[in-house]
Parts: sequence; structure tokens; C-alpha cells
Amino acid sequence: MPQPDPATLPLERKASLLSGGDFWSTQPLDEAGVAAVVLTDGPHGIRRQKAGADHLGFHASEPATCFAPAVAVGSSWDAELAERVGAAVGREARALGVGVVLGPGVNIKRSPLCGRNFEYYSEDPLLSGVLGAAFVRGAQAQGVGATVKHFAVNNQETERMRVSAEVDERTLREIYLAAFERVVTEARPAAVMSAYNKINGVPASENRRLLTDVLRTEWGFEGVVVSDWGAVGDRVAALAAGLDLQMPGPDEAHDAAIVEAVREGRLDQAVVDASVRRVAALARLAVASETGVDAVAADHHALAREVAADCVVLLKNDKYTLPLADGLRLTVVGEFAARPQFQGGGSSLVNATRVDTPLDALRSLGHLVTYVPGFTTDGTGDAETLREEAVRAVCGAEVAVVFVGLRGETEGVDRENLDLPADQVELVRAVAAVAPRTVVVLSTGGVVSLEGWHDSADAIVAGWLLGQAGGSALADVLSGAVNPSGRLAETVPLRLEDTPSFLNFPGEAGQVRHGEGVMVGYRHYESVGRAVRYPFGHGLSYTTFETDALSVDVTGDDTATVRLRVTNTGERTGKHVVQVYVATTAGRVRRPARELRAFTKVELRPGESRIVELLLERRAFAHYDIEADRWHVAPGAYTVQIGESAAEVVAEQTVTLIGDNIAAALSLDSAIGDWLAHPVAGPMLRAALMAEATEQERQQAEANGDMMEMVASIPARQFLHFPGVSVSTDDLTEILEATR
Repeated sequence: MPQPDPATLPLERKASLLSGGDFWSTQPLDEAGVAAVVLTDGPHGIRRQKAGADHLGFHASEPATCFAPAVAVGSSWDAELAERVGAAVGREARALGVGVVLGPGVNIKRSPLCGRNFEYYSEDPLLSGVLGAAFVRGAQAQGVGATVKHFAVNNQETERMRVSAEVDERTLREIYLAAFERVVTEARPAAVMSAYNKINGVPASENRRLLTDVLRTEWGFEGVVVSDWGAVGDRVAALAAGLDLQMPGPDEAHDAAIVEAVREGRLDQAVVDASVRRVAALARLAVASETGVDAVAADHHALAREVAADCVVLLKNDKYTLPLADGLRLTVVGEFAARPQFQGGGSSLVNATRVDTPLDALRSLGHLVTYVPGFTTDGTGDAETLREEAVRAVCGAEVAVVFVGLRGETEGVDRENLDLPADQVELVRAVAAVAPRTVVVLSTGGVVSLEGWHDSADAIVAGWLLGQAGGSALADVLSGAVNPSGRLAETVPLRLEDTPSFLNFPGEAGQVRHGEGVMVGYRHYESVGRAVRYPFGHGLSYTTFETDALSVDVTGDDTATVRLRVTNTGERTGKHVVQVYVATTAGRVRRPARELRAFTKVELRPGESRIVELLLERRAFAHYDIEADRWHVAPGAYTVQIGESAAEVVAEQTVTLIGDNIAAALSLDSAIGDWLAHPVAGPMLRAALMAEATEQERQQAEANGDMMEMVASIPARQFLHFPGVSVSTDDLTEILEATR
């Protein structure tokens, strides 16, 4: 029997559906057949609060698999892997009665100091968008909803509830909205979560331009816009802007405000009805499951191990220190080896079903392992005594493996610097001074400075936060059971002062100005020629690859197909990330030196070759034209580059695109130079200017190009008042009509 349309219910009942029924669930409307739906955190695992537990008691959640967070998955550069994680999280959501997972997070890593970078994929919007869309597809294929967050420009934790991100339109479109756009248009998530912060002075939860004009009208989003928890100030303004569901709830005052606004004519009831229907649709998501998490725990732990291993980035490997030979005398140093830091703190903290430690995993490989803590994770130990103990232990070893990382990475707090704790830096230097060979394994939720100790280490492994199976995954990579295939999804700078956001992070007086514009991350470093410790896209392998036979075929006015051959020229099976960048100076805006425009990951046996084909669609060549308020492909030359990283191009080919031969719209406020450059207006204006000129004056005008450059930026209406200009406002108006 069909259920009644919830929009036909009394206004008070409809209003109640638009705020939560409790901290984690929506409000049920039994008379309309609308059940309550549970929403819970889940970017890398389900955090389902136990019955009766306090909602902010993060450790009281039901056991679930803790997969590698996005900081690690971003370094996999593997969409299939991200989709498998999404599918596994979706299965556990169903097993725990969760209808909507609050993830993935696709915000851009504008600054390496952002305290929530461990929940985000990359400094690049293409990489973030592709992986985010894959996660959504995987999760929603299990019948649960995914929520892409935090919309938008949520790139810091400092003053996150109040700060206004001041960002220009081109930067907004090209950098901060692009990943959301890809996820929404390609994967159709059930929900989008609005951010806490303001964007150009308007709270994200009340930003009609983003929530309705861009998200719904331009991108075609049909799902629910849900607030971040506690983000809504003005409920009526938020609803009018396009925010459907306020969480948490219930909130009787805000419900009453909606009812009052409708009855007073300040809020169209059709807006309420549309939001009610969207929220009610969440009840159709499948959440029933006959199996609990225990039934999939073993399989999901194995998957977590596989995922984590593919996320590890081998940064440095001098003297072929890695992989470790069999039967070595190892000294393992660092408390993170015995008590691994595998996830960040805050709302995404998962109560893992089990945890593998690197120390146990290395011992299981048959090495003669000695362990010393070297430091304490809480920083309370005697650093000098612990360091001296480590140096004595290392003296009899063939290889020292030192595990270092950050303490207490958590949502809500930005980092103050890029440094490892001083006691850990001193530990690495002291151990490396006496060990025959030293391997440093980093356990961090973002990049850290390697300066002061980098050259002391023979090998450096970026282990990120790898989830509950990270200990075994690291042992797999260190031993060579898994060939490292991760690539950096964010740049490792030499100094914090070199980062593009340094002078504008985290802002002041309630505002943070995105003064670097589109030059975020590697776009900045490559454009200004700034040296970095390790570039975006960097990562070593235990085998070698060769790229050749590049061809780029233009397939339309603004599209192309890239083909190339990748060969494994080494002696081990391995995975290689093909990175395709585009470089151009076409158009009237400053473009980054190069931008990632396509990528894929391929696995090859020793000696195996494969032809890789990637499509470069229109957006691969476009920039956002703020005057025309549209994406624009400028006619001209574009160089397609294959990179080992953003800093190392191994092959390239230049093609010419017809692009958009659309002249900019003119007005009396347009610069006279734009008038003269217009294909229709230009010849007409020149003719009008020369209509009464003598032959000598015509010749002088043609010869005096510098004079025209001097006046090119003057608005047309002001140019009319210059002495000797014989064109009138009526003349310009007539020319304008001709351009239309």
C-alpha cells in the first residue's frame, strides 16, 4: 500500500522532520511511513555509538574495521582501492544499522598545518575528486548513503565555526569546488554536508549560491544537504538557502521558527515541502543486514592490510637499504612500533576490531629483533636516558628501524609547525650516527619536516596513519613482500615559510584570505621554481619502470586522447602511477606551470609492457572565466606532460586546440583594449575612430602602437572624453548592438 506524501502532513510535523530526532538519527514520521535513519561518522570506518553511551565519548562506539584514513588512501592514487574501502565501510554500516555514512571528506590540503588533513585526500582537486567519487560508489552499492563533506572551503580547524574563507571565484571553482563537483556529478551521493565556516562572509549552511545555485541548479544534486553537527545558526535562512536537515536534534525552537516563517509569508512552504521529501527519501536506504561486523571482520582486516600497504610511500632508499634481507639483526626503535598511531582523533575515531603492531609483524618475519622505545608517546619520559638506551641497543644491529611520528593529531586543532618532536629528531640523528644502516618510518596524518635528519637516514618511509592493519602492512613493505607503490598526494616542503599559504594561514580578525589563489600546493612550487624536499607525485619502488611511445591525439575542439607505453624494466612485480599533466600559457589568465589532469595505476610483471590510454576531456584544458562566469578553453597550444612527479617530466607532446572562439561580452565599462580585440567590435571601432582622419593621421595611428597600449585599460565610456576622440556614446551603443 503506497504511503502518503509526507509533504501533505501538518506543517508542524513537516518542520520536525527537518531537524534530527536525536544526536545521530532523523525524526520518524510514522503516519507517512518514514522511518528514522541513523547517520554516523565513517570516512575510514563506522563509529556507531553504543546504546546509552554519551555521544561525544568517542571510545564507546561499537567495534568496526578501521581502514587507512584518507591521508593514506590519497597516496595510493588508486580509485579501485578507494571504491573497495567504500564498499567495506558500507557493508559494516548495514551490519550496524547505519543508513548514512558521513564521508568521504574531499577538502583540499591548502596548508600542511590543517589539523584535519588526515581525513582529506590531497592538495589536488582531481586526485581528491576521483578517489572521493570511488568511495561513494563503493559505499552506495551496498545500499547505504554516503555524505561528501565539508562543503566548502573547510581547510583549517582554527576558528572553524566562525572564520570566513575569503576566496575569489576562479580559485573557488578550480580548486575548492572541483572535487565536490566531480563526486556529485559522477557518483550522486545521498547527501552533502555543509561546512562550519563562512565563505566570503556567508555561513556555508546559509549560502544559497553554493547550496542551491551551484549544487542543485548547476550540478543537478538531488539528495539531502545536511549540516555539520551544530553548524546552523539561523534555521530559516539555512532552509531558504537549501539546507534540508539540521543535525543534531531535536530542536523545537528551530522547528517553531520554520512554522512561524511560513505562516508569516517569509518562507515559501514549497521550500519546506521539497526538503521534507528529500529527507524522507533517506528512509528508503537499505540498512537491514543479517550479519554483524564479526562475520566480515577477518576479511575486512585482510583488506585493510592490503589497502594500507598500497598507500605506503618510499621517499628515500639509498644503498638499496630496503627491502630488508632475510634473517637480519634488527633494532626497532620508537614507541610507535609497539603502540602504533594509526588514526587521528575526533569525530572519525573508530573502535578498531583489532590492531596489528609493526613490532609484532617484524618479529614474525624471522628477524632477530631487539626493541627499545626511544621516546614516549606522551612525552613524559627522560628523553636523554631513552636515547642513550637506543644508541646502545643499535650498536649490535645490522639495521635500525626507527618509528617516529606526531603526538595527538586531532580534529579541531591546527598544527603550529611542521616539525617532529625535538626528542624524536635527536633520536634519529643519534641512532643513525652508530647504526650501519638506518630506516625511518613516519607515522603521521600529514607531511612533516624532514630537515635536520633527512641526510642521516638511509631510507625513509612515509607510513602515514594506516588503520588497524598498518603494522602488518608496513612489515610487508619493509620486507619486500609488497612492492611500495604509493605516491605523494601532497608536497613535502623544505620550510614552512615556503608553503603558498604561509602568509595567509590561519588568518586574522575572523577572516582567512586565500591570497595564493589557484597556486595551491605543487602548482605554486612548480610555477615559481621553488625547491621542495619531495614533490607531489613522488614515490620510489623496488623495481623500475620506463615510459615511452607517447602520442596525444586531438579528438575535438577541446578534447584529446593520451596513449603511452609503460614497461616494468626491473626484476620485481610492481605498480606504477601514470601521471598526466597539462601545461599552457593560452588565454588571458595566469596558469600554473602544470596541473594534474589524468592518472591511473597499473600493475606489471618484470619485463611486461602495457599500452595505457587516458582521455583528456574539456575540463582538462579549461580555466574558469570570472567575467563570463563559465568554464573557458582558450584557443592555443597545450603541452601534455607525463610526470614521474609534478617536478619531473619524462615525456611531453604539444597540441593545438581550437577551444572556445567566443568573444567576451562588451559593455561601456569594458576596457578599450577589449573593444579593439573583439572580432566584431574591433574593426567597427577602428573604422569609427578613423572616419574623419586624414591619410597622414591614419599612418601616424598605425605607427603609434605604444599609444594604444597606454590607453588599452581605460573603460570605453571614459575613453570617449579624451581630446581628439571623435566617437560618441551613440556610436558605441550601435557597435554593441552589432556584437549581439
